Amino acid sequence: MKQRKAIYWFRNDLRLADNPALQRACAQAEQLALVYCLAPAEYTQWGFIREGQHHKRFLADTLNDLEMQCERLGQHLLIMAGAPEQILPTLAQQLGAETVYCETIVAPYETAQCTALRAQRIVVNETWQSSLLDPQALPFPLSNLPLVFTAFRQQVESAGVTPAEPLSAIQALPNFPKAILAMQSVDVHAWAGLAPIDARSAFPYHLPAWQGGETAAFKHLQRYLASGLADCYKQTRNGLIGCDYSTKFSPWLASGALSARQIHQQLKAHEAIVGANDSTYWIWFELLWRDYFRFLHWRFGSQLYRSLGLAGYGVPAHQPDLFAKWCRGETGQPFIDAGMRELAATGYLSNRMRQIVASFLIHELQCDWRAGAAWFESQLIDYDVYSNQGNWLYLAGYGTDPRPNRRFNLETQAKNYDPHQAYLQLWLSTDAQ
Repeated sequence: MKQRKAIYWFRNDLRLADNPALQRACAQAEQLALVYCLAPAEYTQWGFIREGQHHKRFLADTLNDLEMQCERLGQHLLIMAGAPEQILPTLAQQLGAETVYCETIVAPYETAQCTALRAQRIVVNETWQSSLLDPQALPFPLSNLPLVFTAFRQQVESAGVTPAEPLSAIQALPNFPKAILAMQSVDVHAWAGLAPIDARSAFPYHLPAWQGGETAAFKHLQRYLASGLADCYKQTRNGLIGCDYSTKFSPWLASGALSARQIHQQLKAHEAIVGANDSTYWIWFELLWRDYFRFLHWRFGSQLYRSLGLAGYGVPAHQPDLFAKWCRGETGQPFIDAGMRELAATGYLSNRMRQIVASFLIHELQCDWRAGAAWFESQLIDYDVYSNQGNWLYLAGYGTDPRPNRRFNLETQAKNYDPHQAYLQLWLSTDAQ
């Protein structure tokens, strides 16, 4: 039976294609209000804002693109400022809506939002949709998820588990409740403010081809595969400079402008034409890592957010002054400082440099890994709660594979990945703006 009125609450799924939760809402509601809630400014326990300027600007472009797509289908995206647990109950009452539809996010902060809505007698209809693989298709229940990624990958591949095909883009949306017309959306670009433009960026999101949103995301996916870069990805993925050393899918994946299933579908089509190799396989391999961190959250939940992660409780070492210098790129270690300055200037950092600077903070500066994770959340345009938490736990040795040897040798890393000091010159030179 169809519901007369409902709300679709966009979260980290800012797309119309391959969005099962939105398709469910469209099938079950006669009138549908499409809503996004801009989070209020919040500060971490470490004293800095949770959502930095680069992330806000990329999000603003993403929402602008989504808004235009909704308008082309005769719908309206209502963008409101405030916490969802405060906005949505009031909106539901004003519209006479019966249900809020949304994607499932199994991280503590996001889970608490849905719990708070239900506590106010809001019916919340959630759909899991952010992983490449369907949890129900795995060769084991998530309660028995292997505790080492390699075992997870091997079991998945041995069982021949493959992703479902992505859903096509929605071609029609239910009408919106007329009361929406009296409500004014937030000007997202005014909300985001200006972010500095740095020509050195490895992800120049100020340029049209790199902007947030589903439109740019799918064009980039097609352009990347057509360029042949995927066929040498494994050899270039540890690069530090430029736009071409890695896939650069992550900012669009994190906002949900692009789904992992869409990437997989296009990747397999590419392999069918030019052939598969170690590099195209490695893109699948990275998408499996992304899934693994998601499934870890299903199995362990809030345990991943304890001070010592899966090792339990305790008080990690922390040096506030050294942490502040790390954030500013003023540690006195040139390679680390170059990485941290790139992050602050652009909101982006290569995967290799993320591991290097994180290892340095944890193992050399003896600082709390949670502070580093929070700084990445604040700064990164591609912040993903699952991957961010999973990677920091992994490097700190508090995750499912707590080996003690994840302390990177800084001299070796610099020699291997910046042998000619081009990266140092790019980010430490005073005239390299």
